[in-house]
Amino acid sequence: MPVRVDKWLWAVRAYKTRSDAADACRNDRVRINGSYTKPSREVKEGDEVSFRRGTVTYTYRITALVSNRQPARSVPDYIENITPQEELDKLNVPRETVFISRDRGTGRPTKKERREIDNLMEDISYLAGWEDD
Repeated sequence: MPVRVDKWLWAVRAYKTRSDAADACRNDRVRINGSYTKPSREVKEGDEVSFRRGTVTYTYRITALVSNRQPARSVPDYIENITPQEELDKLNVPRETVFISRDRGTGRPTKKERREIDNLMEDISYLAGWEDD
């Protein structure tokens, strides 16, 4: 039973909708055995499917064909994850560089805290001689 690559990607929950999977194929984000593919290409057991989501390129080997959307717990029955560790490490990089941890409730200042900050800045500028003329 042949299965289209866009339908297979949707069935194993690689993409949320089948049209998202088809768009990924059209935009050269999906490869089968190393070559770019169209959404209508049929996959078979043993094929290696790579697809890019964000900065990470995931690679899976097809162990069984499926055309209907599967529950998340049964997806490992149909695919084998062979994604290199270097690609998975890319998932942690943005959190380390972009996100700065902070204590809960220490986000934006309240109106009262903002007034206190403004008053403090005025006092500092007055003492430093930075007054506006």
